[in-house]
Amino acid sequence: MAEQTEDLKAFERRLTEVIDKLQPAARAWRMLLIVISILTAVGAWAWLWDPRTSQVHPNVTFTQSLLYHPVFAISCFTLLLLFLSGIHKRVVAPSIIASRCRFVLAEYNMSCDDTGKLILKPRPST
Repeated sequence: MAEQTEDLKAFERRLTEVIDKLQPAARAWRMLLIVISILTAVGAWAWLWDPRTSQVHPNVTFTQSLLYHPVFAISCFTLLLLFLSGIHKRVVAPSIIASRCRFVLAEYNMSCDDTGKLILKPRPST
């Protein structure tokens, strides 16, 4: 019984260590995503309310209207690249690890919280 307890404690320590190491990177990715999203939203607002693009001008093409608003064009392109590179997975990496551990631990009447602490559930009575 003591060996099992030590194994569970070692597993819990390692799980919390893994999740703790993922947290700073996930926060940094979240901040980058928030900043780029705000820049895209502000740029889109300026782009849509620009008289040159809000009305149909025969001499202003779509490409020219994007060139008039480089903040929107660059931030939109950057946001697209971030999603194609998988930022949505990096932002939620700690919760993905925790949910996968919960799935596996459910077979052993255990679970874990978002920080990696184990939760022992009572044995089902038969």
